[in-house]
Amino acid sequence: MPQLKVLLVDDEPDFLEFMSKRLTRRGLEVATAGSGEDALQKVRSGAFDVVVLDVKMPGMGGLECLRRIKEHNPDIQAVMLTGHADLSDSSQGFALGVFEYLIKPVLLDDLLEAIVNACSCSRVRRGGGKCNLPE
Repeated sequence: MPQLKVLLVDDEPDFLEFMSKRLTRRGLEVATAGSGEDALQKVRSGAFDVVVLDVKMPGMGGLECLRRIKEHNPDIQAVMLTGHADLSDSSQGFALGVFEYLIKPVLLDDLLEAIVNACSCSRVRRGGGKCNLPE
């Protein structure tokens, strides 16, 4: 089974490093981007099953970034992270195809579950199978 490919997008370098290391240890192939612009460049040059985006970032925010990513790859699934319990942007996100919203600080197991479920949805849409983590 192909390895799950995830793009993790957040403007907090410590969060990117922490989550990237832990998700990699769990068997995912993880790329990181520190901005929406960086994420767009990486999506154009590589294939990802799931993109995990912070809603609030300087410059291009997570929802605008997702809108542009979907123009390039409409089948990619997204998990949005927010540092605020206010999910007022969630309806716009779900209209863009957000699979799930998680509130920071997010537990690794919760993020991992959301990524695996979103990946399965993405691969089923493309005619592939479910995503599972390596044993």
